[in-house]
This record gives sequence, C-alpha cells and structure tokens, in this order.
Amino acid sequence: MSTIATPTDCHPKGGNSDVQDFKHIVVLGIGNILWADEGFGVRCVEALQQRYAFAEHVDLIDGGTQGLYLVQHVQSADALLIFDAIDYGLEPGTIKVVRDDDVPRFMGAKKMSLHQTGFQEVLSLAQLTDKFPRRVLLVGCQPEELEDYGGSLRPVVKAAMEDALKLGLEELHAWGAVPVERQEPLGVRESVTVDELALTAYEAQRPAAEEACRIGDDRFMPKKESV
Repeated sequence: MSTIATPTDCHPKGGNSDVQDFKHIVVLGIGNILWADEGFGVRCVEALQQRYAFAEHVDLIDGGTQGLYLVQHVQSADALLIFDAIDYGLEPGTIKVVRDDDVPRFMGAKKMSLHQTGFQEVLSLAQLTDKFPRRVLLVGCQPEELEDYGGSLRPVVKAAMEDALKLGLEELHAWGAVPVERQEPLGVRESVTVDELALTAYEAQRPAAEEACRIGDDRFMPKKESV
C-alpha cells in the first residue's frame, strides 16, 4: 500500500493562498517508461490528461528524458507541477512533495538517473536566467524496481499514482487550472504519450519472460556457480 510522507514545517502540505492568477501552468512528467518505475512521472501526466480537461493556459507535457530541451517549458511557466520517480530512501510507493526553491537543490542531491541530472540543470538554468516559475511542486514517488528494461510500473508504485494525482489536482485547483472530469475519452493521437506506448497498451504488448530475455544473453552473462 502506498503512503504519503509527512510534510516538514519547511514544506507544509497544501497550496499557496496568494497565487490564483497564473497565466501559464505547466504539468510535467519526467522519466523513462522503458525502465519500470522510472516511468512514474510520465504515467501520472498521461493519467491526468485521460481523466481531466484543463483551462487553456495549462500545458501537460511528457518530458521523458529530454533534459535541457525542457528548459523552454520551465522558463515559460508561472507555476510548474512535476511528477517523477525519486529516491527518497523510503519504502517503495511512498509519495513525498518538495516545493519551490528547494526543488532544484533536492534533485541535485538526490540524483537517481541521468534524466534527473539533466533536469536539475534545466531548473538551475531557469534560475540563472531569472525565468524560474513563481511556484514549483515536485510530487515524487519512491521506486521499487528500475532495472527491468521493457517493464512497467510495479504494483505498489502503480497504486501510488492515485495519491500523487490527488496531491497534484489539489495544487492545480489552487493555481486556477480548472480541472474538469472528461465526459468523453481522448481521440486518437491526442494523448501526451504515443498511443502505442500508453500504459494499458504497453503492458499488454510485453512478451512473456520465456520469449524475451530479461537480463541479457546467456552466452555472455556470467553464471553463479552453486556452492
């Protein structure tokens, strides 16, 4: 079962009452869906778009592993919501939030993969150019498994998406994003992710373990000798 880490006094839970006039809100999911729980952030943005429609000044973006190519989106945002898999050193599936100026410092200290190194640089560049969002919220989930190429979210991380989406929606409401539940599903090619890589299709198309090697070629992988 997923849990939500207790916020500290420096990072209280909830929105900011003084900001309701953001002209541009960016919701960004970063990570690599091909490496199991690394895809958490992208899957969160995908789920948000499938379930809700937002005001015209809100952009939902599959940031993938684009690194510095995302700087324009960060610089243009008045408010930035980030979903990502983060190594907090907690139990898998734990959700924790980090806010505002602490986000680039935190991601720099808690690098889990190359995409986070690149995105920390994006945030630093936005600060250096004085084009840093007025509000930033990082909603991170402690991963369980990253070394599974072609794998999907582990059950505990997949379940944690609901807590993450709830926190994100609370903030988006406070920011004036006007989320409204969709009455009709997205059309073909409207999703932030390629239709063939959407979560349901991605999981359904994965071959069985006996049909696709999960760890490498037996001819080149050293075998442990029995004692």
